[in-house]
Amino acid sequence: MTDKKLPVRILHVVSAMDRGGAETLIMNIYRNIDREKVQFDFISHSAGTDEFEKEIEMLGGKIYYILSLGHSGPLLYVKNVMKVMNINQYAAVHIHTDFQGGFPALAAKLSGIEHRICHSHSNHWMKNSAAAVAVLPVLRLMIKSFSTQICSCSHDAAVFLFGKRAVDKEKVQIIKNGIDLEPYLTSYGKKLSLHEEFKLDKSVKIIGHIGRFSKYKNQIYILSILKKLREKDQAFAAVFVGDGPLKVIVEQEAEKLGLQDYVRFLGVREDVPRLMRGFDIFVFPSLFEGFGIVMLEAQCSGVPCVASSQVPIETDMGLGLAEYIDLDDGVEAWSEAVQKKIQNERPSKIDIEKRLTKKGFHVKASIQKWMNLYGLKSYQKINSEEWANEAKSVDHIV
Repeated sequence: MTDKKLPVRILHVVSAMDRGGAETLIMNIYRNIDREKVQFDFISHSAGTDEFEKEIEMLGGKIYYILSLGHSGPLLYVKNVMKVMNINQYAAVHIHTDFQGGFPALAAKLSGIEHRICHSHSNHWMKNSAAAVAVLPVLRLMIKSFSTQICSCSHDAAVFLFGKRAVDKEKVQIIKNGIDLEPYLTSYGKKLSLHEEFKLDKSVKIIGHIGRFSKYKNQIYILSILKKLREKDQAFAAVFVGDGPLKVIVEQEAEKLGLQDYVRFLGVREDVPRLMRGFDIFVFPSLFEGFGIVMLEAQCSGVPCVASSQVPIETDMGLGLAEYIDLDDGVEAWSEAVQKKIQNERPSKIDIEKRLTKKGFHVKASIQKWMNLYGLKSYQKINSEEWANEAKSVDHIV
């Protein structure tokens, strides 16, 4: 990195910097890099809604807002992206917009940016019209033609965006979604009671959920599970963390089901590690997930999880905390799984740290892989000998 002006700037292209899984991943990396050596800037399509905006500015990054591809059209979109790219001398552009990624990759190529990365974070596309499906091969060809590297958070997400042939030929690098373990482990073992804070009876078991209120997160299904559970056992309530376009609809459904006294909607929160310690179980009935980083956060907190079978099995940290159920099995099966899983014995703090580190989900293991994508192979945030010793200490974990 000695031949590059410091800090080296990397441009990330995102739909919005809200508290979704991909955005949380980017911030996990950003908080833990040496920002005197490397800085992140962002192109976002959602002016005024970026929940990480203040933190990004505090960390030294910049957010540039442009109209989305759908609102501006291909030609103007590429032109607007190039305007941002020409403001700074970017070493790399890292694109997180799935099938639209070929357009900023084209802009980066025209701007002379050497490293152009397209990163898959999803295993499903909500646009199921015939026209949308017909254009997918063209969008995939653009990614192939204009990116220099392609990577993914999971095998399923890689096949979804880049195609099975690219995966079979090992052209896609799988980079695990690392998390910062420290906020979850610092107070591990000190169970937090949320009952008084949220005016719930102390006997109540809390079902936790963290995620953007959207169709694919399927929060309404959690209400159905809660209703079924309360028919058997009155001592259940649900706590939802997050915001999104369907939040009002879920709130209305809670009232319709007569659950309004047993559901809490907290909105966007910055104290997720603290809240996780207060959950008795985490429920995640997504219709699809590229990965599901919140599953790692829950297990890092020692919280048992019941998740949809559409959530990649790679999210199971082997701690005995995760169970995956098909949505077609029905609410009865889900309620029974919750009742059973909530009895799980929680693993030790040491076992959690060793397991996540061994499986490569510690953010420290992710940083150098990201830097390699940017051509910064000499980058070091931590002492390499220290990290090698830390990793070696858990080699006995299978």
